Amino acid sequence: MAKSKGNRIQVILECTEHKASGKPGTSRYITTKNKKNTPDRMEIKKFNPILKKMTVHKEIK
Repeated sequence: MAKSKGNRIQVILECTEHKASGKPGTSRYITTKNKKNTPDRMEIKKFNPILKKMTVHKEIK
């Protein structure tokens, strides 16, 4: 029997600074979170390869 994931859901993180920079493309990451422990939207500092620096990525959808 396979064990179910339970409260874990898949989320998409998108860069907040990329749209303001005017450069083409987007910086997005896919990750999972426990909806029971973290009911609000996530904000994590991740590397943006287009801007070549660490930026804040927020959960979308």
